[in-house]
Amino acid sequence: MSGVEVLRTERLILRHLMDDDAPFVLEHLNERGFIDNIGDRGVRDVDGARGYIHRAGGSYQRNGYGLWAVEVPDVAAFIGFIGLAIPRFTASFTPCVEVGWRLARRYWGQGYATEGARAAVAFGFAEAGLEEIVSFTVPANRRSLAVMERLGMTSEAREDFDH
Repeated sequence: MSGVEVLRTERLILRHLMDDDAPFVLEHLNERGFIDNIGDRGVRDVDGARGYIHRAGGSYQRNGYGLWAVEVPDVAAFIGFIGLAIPRFTASFTPCVEVGWRLARRYWGQGYATEGARAAVAFGFAEAGLEEIVSFTVPANRRSLAVMERLGMTSEAREDFDH
């Protein structure tokens, strides 16, 4: 599988999503861990997954960044998403750019989220010229909170909101 490669880390390739990713995207967006922590995205079939991919493509064109597909060479062609996104909801900290990660459960605990998110943050500051990048999750999502801490992010209680 190959797409437009955006970033490469020691173990990962972050690349643009492609139509060929639709079956993987569909499976991923309907995985229990994703729905529990992010919410139901309403993608129920391959056509819905292709719509999700096309929306991601629009972000690449408008902003120069987006949520990128994550490949682990010689392991898996698609393990989820890591990248930069503009949240589409209102909170005290929006508008903003978020660094986010959404990996398939079987790839949790291997450092992929931290490795990819670190590269996405570096890209955001150095290549996209961003001045600030945020991240957020539900308080119960201890794994994502730990990734944020490893990235050097700090929590601001005044920014808490109902997810």
